[in-house]
Amino acid sequence: MTTTPVFGITGWKNSGKTQLVTRLVAEFTARGFKVSTVKHAHHNFDIDKPGADSYRHREAGASEVALVSGRRWALMHELREEDEPSLAEILSRLAPCDLVLIEGYKREDHPKIEARRTETIDRGPLAPQDPNILAIAADHALPDEVLRVFDLDDVPAMADFIEQHLDLKRTGR
Repeated sequence: MTTTPVFGITGWKNSGKTQLVTRLVAEFTARGFKVSTVKHAHHNFDIDKPGADSYRHREAGASEVALVSGRRWALMHELREEDEPSLAEILSRLAPCDLVLIEGYKREDHPKIEARRTETIDRGPLAPQDPNILAIAADHALPDEVLRVFDLDDVPAMADFIEQHLDLKRTGR
């Protein structure tokens, strides 16, 4: 896959994954780590807007369009008839960093924390079917859970857990 350490946040829709990932990014960044993220979207999404020059480039048939400015750059790749790339392929395209946090990708085999909220409790837990889920982050009590349970808001403790599990080192890449 990649030599960069990866750790995932998984869970059902509306379980708090995005909020947890963004808070973990802020926590690890404050600790001096360079962090990248990968988010899996199950739906047809577009970061571009109709009428924009880059949108017009893609509509004309460009396979890839790079948007570049003095502050950031983005590369959009149109799959057209291609299959969705694997997580490993996406990870191989990222610039070097200390940690990649992955949101989604329920079926991949990287270590994960499962996010759970009371409002999604009817969907059932993912952990019993996924040995890669090492802990749970929940907004409600889970007295019978065998895995480590974090309060969904205890981001520093989860960051400690991830840092220790991956034996993270600040490389300054």
